[in-house]
Amino acid sequence: MTISSDDMSENHQHHSKHQSSNTSHIDHADEAFQQHHVGVSRQEAPDQAPAKELLDALGTTISPELLVQALTHRSFSHEHPGAPNYERLEFLGDAVLELVSTETLFKAHPDMNEGQLAKMRAKAVSEESLSAIAREKLHVGPFILLGHGESESGGAGKSSILCDIVESLIGATFVEHGIDGAREVVHRLVDDTLREVATEGPALDWKTSLTVLTHEMGLSEPVYRMSVSGPEYAQQFTARAVLPGGYGKRWTLPIHDEHGAVAQEGDDPLLGTGAGTSKRKAQLAAAEQAWHTLKQRERDCKRMRAHAGSTDTSDSTDTTGSTAA
Repeated sequence: MTISSDDMSENHQHHSKHQSSNTSHIDHADEAFQQHHVGVSRQEAPDQAPAKELLDALGTTISPELLVQALTHRSFSHEHPGAPNYERLEFLGDAVLELVSTETLFKAHPDMNEGQLAKMRAKAVSEESLSAIAREKLHVGPFILLGHGESESGGAGKSSILCDIVESLIGATFVEHGIDGAREVVHRLVDDTLREVATEGPALDWKTSLTVLTHEMGLSEPVYRMSVSGPEYAQQFTARAVLPGGYGKRWTLPIHDEHGAVAQEGDDPLLGTGAGTSKRKAQLAAAEQAWHTLKQRERDCKRMRAHAGSTDTSDSTDTTGSTAA
């Protein structure tokens, strides 16, 4: 989908028609930008605005009014009634990001199936990945307009907000430059991540990878036991990944292995624990630890069986040699 010149002209006419009613909102945002050492105003030329470093990092241009909106959190809007926030632009940018990422993966990996491509895309456009882009490529934290409470609680460093900002900036680019301009920005920001996730294997989705591994080992599917702590506005989730029914005979280690370490057994052995600000984050962290636990057990059991087999062979050889003598 591309915004035509007629559409752009109509949009500019719409903005001009409502410019007087929006002036106070823009002035509020301009003032806030100045307080955040950004200083964007409608009178400044783009190359004079401190926000130029952000636009340079994006590799595009965005009008001051739209840029202010793309960087305005709803907490700022609550304190300045009528000031538009980034949520609509985020909604648009999310769709553009998913389209361009899907297109890129589809062309780059013709041998991969839908499931593999979906996992790679999910990791590339995750909160973790996009917030890293916001911090490391855009350095956008000082530019975000936040309400006082959100600012004092460290909102400019929250991954959820940083992720939203990346998507809103992509959405703003689409509004001004259409799909071609937005595609260039997405490639600039996300292509490195798309290349990285292609090499991550199990890390693309630890929960799915853990389930696959348990099936391969002939074990039951892991379950996650959850607990939550902290106040409602700052909850901390903890997940415990356990294996119902235990390891079974094939993957059960003796009480002591060859290194003298005691093997922990139980009806539902604990494979891994994880914590996070959401249930999903906690479960992913627990699944990652659990996957490594099972892989280590698999290696240990295989090594011990191989050691036991070589010992049996050696004993048999010694007995045969002794008899022959």
